[in-house]
Amino acid sequence: MPDTVTQIKEDEAGAFALGADIRALRKGRGLTLEALAEQLGKSVGFLSQVERGLSTPSLDDLRAIAQLFDIPLSFFLAPHAAAPEEAGLILRQENRRQIGDEHNLSEELLSPDLSGSFEMLRSVFAPHAKSHEILSRPTEESGFIVSGQFDLWIDGTWHHLKAGDSFRFKEAQMQWANPGEEECVIIWVIAPPVY
Repeated sequence: MPDTVTQIKEDEAGAFALGADIRALRKGRGLTLEALAEQLGKSVGFLSQVERGLSTPSLDDLRAIAQLFDIPLSFFLAPHAAAPEEAGLILRQENRRQIGDEHNLSEELLSPDLSGSFEMLRSVFAPHAKSHEILSRPTEESGFIVSGQFDLWIDGTWHHLKAGDSFRFKEAQMQWANPGEEECVIIWVIAPPVY
């Protein structure tokens, strides 16, 4: 049975990590604290305390935040378990958080949290999967094709990529497709964090 002091430290670390992730998601979408509070029907003071790790949101609050940011609720509920000396520095494979899991795209957060100036993702695109809308984000993005093939449309031009190729774009309009018969795996870096 863990001692009370250890449990309190772990709870505080978890609240801080959760708050940092919510702050990063908010900033990544260009929302002020006031705008987020209004959309959630919460006070600015409460959300400020949550972002600083001083208050813990209810499950209903987390559900509303997840829906607003279009991420699964499990993103907030997944384990943040890390040894104190590794917190915010190291992410073990078994503690990766699933960001999205659609029938054609699965993504995991590879960064220990979202509090840094960028996030790193592992994206797996199903064979013949493609985006159905043009995406545009106020971000700089870069990726490395680990395996498979990937077609990437950047500001009106299609580029065919294969394993070993990489890309980078900033604040561009983008669409994607996996033209191959195999899954395509990409390590994706996005700044600032948007998930």
